[in-house]
Amino acid sequence: MTNLLLEAKSQLEELIRDALGRCVRSGALADEPIPAFQIEIPADTSHGDFASNIAMVSARAFHQAPRKIAEEISKELALEGSYFERCEIAGPGFMNFFVAGRWFSDVLKGVAADADQYGRSEFGGGKKVMVEFVSANPTGPMHIGNARGGSIGDCLASVLDWAGYDVTREFYVNDAGNQINKFGMSLSVRYQQHFKGEENVELPADAYQGKDIVAHAEKFAELYGDKYMDCDEETRRQALVDYALPINIENLKNDLAKYRILYDVWFMESTLHESGEVMNCIDRLTKNGYTYEQDGTLFYKATAFGAEKDDVLVRSNGVPTYFAADIAYHYNKFAVRGFDKVINIWGADHHGHVARLKGAMDAIGLDGSKLDIVLMQLVKLMRDGEPVKVSKRTGKSITLVDLLDEVPIDAARFFFNLREANSQMDFDLDLAVETSSENPVYYVQYAHARICSILSKLRSEGKVLADWKECDFSLLTQPEERELIRFIATLPNEIIESAKAYDPARITRYVITLATLFHKFYNACRVDNDDPALTMARLGLCTCVKTALSNVLHLLKIDAPEKM
Repeated sequence: MTNLLLEAKSQLEELIRDALGRCVRSGALADEPIPAFQIEIPADTSHGDFASNIAMVSARAFHQAPRKIAEEISKELALEGSYFERCEIAGPGFMNFFVAGRWFSDVLKGVAADADQYGRSEFGGGKKVMVEFVSANPTGPMHIGNARGGSIGDCLASVLDWAGYDVTREFYVNDAGNQINKFGMSLSVRYQQHFKGEENVELPADAYQGKDIVAHAEKFAELYGDKYMDCDEETRRQALVDYALPINIENLKNDLAKYRILYDVWFMESTLHESGEVMNCIDRLTKNGYTYEQDGTLFYKATAFGAEKDDVLVRSNGVPTYFAADIAYHYNKFAVRGFDKVINIWGADHHGHVARLKGAMDAIGLDGSKLDIVLMQLVKLMRDGEPVKVSKRTGKSITLVDLLDEVPIDAARFFFNLREANSQMDFDLDLAVETSSENPVYYVQYAHARICSILSKLRSEGKVLADWKECDFSLLTQPEERELIRFIATLPNEIIESAKAYDPARITRYVITLATLFHKFYNACRVDNDDPALTMARLGLCTCVKTALSNVLHLLKIDAPEKM
């Protein structure tokens, strides 16, 4: 895969080391170990395309002033045949390097060669990574926080995939434990109310109050009549859960599919209990000396790993806690299924659970550092500058379905990735549906459609780029052209950095900037001009921008329209 930025950076490091070697051999510099140095891309490329601090960091080793060291290195640089045409020394000894025209040409040729794979890399080396996200409670509909978590998790998984990791998307279905017991109780009450009346069967305050519970109970009564009225409570609840839970899970799958999220694995919590994995993990913790019993309750020594208090693993009634199942679930991820890294997307209210779970991985004999948690802050929906608290359709909190009924899926996925997960965000519902350059996703899509229009017009006039090898990209020397090509070249690295930081928002920022630079180029440089060779070169540049825009939008699972 093409990464001309990395290639040039590696080449420059080798050029500098070779020059240092010649300096040492000539006696200009002392024969000392070369300290670690950096090669960076300056914020202002008028000062150079790359910069190095080699002279600054080696002053102590060579016992000379940095500027003098820079001058000696500069004399010995063998740039001929490389991607670099010159070096300039700035200030006390910073070395600024300028790439030659061949580099710009090779960038575009590389984009053309990679086509819809441009931006991919082998950085991750095929390591197995799981991204577990959303994992909403299956007892009710998904809320707006799940909408943000879904977009962040899915786009992060795509970024990791493009960065060369073997990625699995997983949804953890909590189909066991207290919330399922509460679900069954709530359904049972509503079912009995159907036959006896609400006034004769009290709904406990802690029951689920949603209309979806009523709807499930009514449909169950329609299908089975009063068959379950005279049975014991446990049987009635189990029958209702067995009926309603699969429907809820199927609804989750359908809603997420509408949101363009398709999971590789839907993992059921109940399987951990049925297979004995929960108790096996508890036994493993006990064997390692990290449990103790008190008043019939089994505790995990969380304080041994920095927690403020120990955690209950098995209640006095013999029922394992959710935390015990969570330990078993993550043991399964690492020890059973062999993931090299596991990334969970959680709401910020779960921050206290992070250290507990990582510590438990260490206690059970695994490596807690292989578990990473991305904490996601709250979303505030805004309309007309005011917070929106309820859905007009349901009268309740806004759900994922409500949002997608009002806002285009492209806008939802893009907007939720505009900011880092750990930043609180205001989601502007008015802006999300606006068809103007103020709407960032519309702005980016318009840039793609505009290029398609340019290419279509030139094609109708017989101006078609038939063979990239015949395109003379050395003609692209205008500042706006060079700036645009430089930025296109950064895409593979931007995806790698996004993967390393678990921050897909970097990619949305990248594509907004790419659209801006394209518009800047288009306004300054006429694509169809009097010079046929220059027209072809600019046509090629437009095609490469279109490729980069399209690849990023498809990575984010956002449409790249050809007309708008």
